[in-house]
Amino acid sequence: MPSAQAATFVYAGSSDSQDVTVLELKANGELTPIATTAVPGPAKPGGSLPMAVSPDKKRLTVGLRNEPYSAVTFAIDKKTGKLTLVGPGTLADSMAYVSTDRTGKFLLSASYGGNKVTVNPIGADGVVQTATQTIATQPNAHCIITDPTNKYVLHTSLGGDVVYQQKFDAKTGKLTPNDPPTVSVKAKAGPRHLAFSSNKKFVYLLNELDASIYVFPWDAKTGTLKKETQVTTSLPKGFEGKPWAADIHLTPDGKFLYASERTSSTLAAFKVDGKTGTLTAIDSFPTEKQPRAFNIDPSGKVLLAVGELSNSMTSYAIDKKSGKLTKLKEYPMGKKPNWVEIVKLP
Repeated sequence: MPSAQAATFVYAGSSDSQDVTVLELKANGELTPIATTAVPGPAKPGGSLPMAVSPDKKRLTVGLRNEPYSAVTFAIDKKTGKLTLVGPGTLADSMAYVSTDRTGKFLLSASYGGNKVTVNPIGADGVVQTATQTIATQPNAHCIITDPTNKYVLHTSLGGDVVYQQKFDAKTGKLTPNDPPTVSVKAKAGPRHLAFSSNKKFVYLLNELDASIYVFPWDAKTGTLKKETQVTTSLPKGFEGKPWAADIHLTPDGKFLYASERTSSTLAAFKVDGKTGTLTAIDSFPTEKQPRAFNIDPSGKVLLAVGELSNSMTSYAIDKKSGKLTKLKEYPMGKKPNWVEIVKLP
């Protein structure tokens, strides 16, 4: 049974102030500021501050994108949510995205400027160790995640318009090409972020450059994407300008999907068909200016979005029946917030 002391904490990474804002998320959707934790690293900040929570929810790892490239690990206090520095580890390049495998023993990273993905062992103390594998990719690697079984890995190349399919050895951390090794999308779509459906039957790909969303059936036996069954758009009606999509998440129950678009500063909402995985547009909702990142809490009741140009976070109530968003409140963040993690403890 869940502890009476169970609490939900929010971690918002801001690149220009190189810090993490810690807040507690109450059941009514209110956020209470807990602390602001500096991330030790280079004096000059990087373009973003990617973060990853360990599967056991005991640690938060933060990637720094200026030399010397590093991944800084913090311990999460299970009662207060506060962060305590554990130590820095080495990254092979400027990483746009970091994630752990399902065991928490390996850090997977994607380098946009370095056109590569890497695998770093994570020590027993949580500190990231030197990369044991580096794989060159087509231009602009942007995201890397394991599948729910931890046997396969998907990663994107924005410049190559492909999603890579890899086999993953959870004991050694080694990646090897699957068959086929890549899946292509429309030219100049710009594959960016990926998300698995809660029923593990579909994968959703958000493309940055045309703001399209691809729906792929997932073959769990082979660890490969089947032919896309739908391509839809995350752009709001009447959109004019250059698309610039950013982030994608589903509610834990799998009923709704959301995507952020930076040019229009909107959040697109979709209803998900559990059987076919297809998306039906609900609406686009105005949000923080240049919403590079957002996330959804484990209860599926609250969405939190940050704006790189507004230096703040907005909380939204998610309507359980319609999926529509209702703005609750704005909260100040650090400078250029661009990553959000939400952790329910213990």
